[in-house]
Amino acid sequence: MKSSMKSGDKARLGVIRLMLSAIKQIEVDERIELDDDRALAVLDKMAKQRRESIGHFEQAGRDDLVAKEQAELDIIQEFLPEALSETEITAIVEQSIASTGAASIKDMGKLMGVLKPQLQGRADMGKVSQLVKSRLSA
Repeated sequence: MKSSMKSGDKARLGVIRLMLSAIKQIEVDERIELDDDRALAVLDKMAKQRRESIGHFEQAGRDDLVAKEQAELDIIQEFLPEALSETEITAIVEQSIASTGAASIKDMGKLMGVLKPQLQGRADMGKVSQLVKSRLSA
């Protein structure tokens, strides 16, 4: 935050303040101090909101808002762990299916409960969910 202030990068500073505000809001509301996993979940949620907004703005033809949201998403992603590749995600899903013994779509909740802590912030959970559904339906 300090480097953004010193360099005069107002857009970056605004997004960093937005992230800190979201984390602080939860800490105040729940009267707790967030650990790294929970803070990561907050940032992941913010990134997901930006991706959804980008989709909606693209459908509406609002390229100015798409660019703004994409810039915010890029800054948020700098603070998230490095994203996993498609093959790494598939390997983790396959390993989790083997370890939980998931055989049908009815086991999806149990499987997602195992996958979420491993993939939170490192993969788009919507895509992971689709992968799990296709894998369990086969």
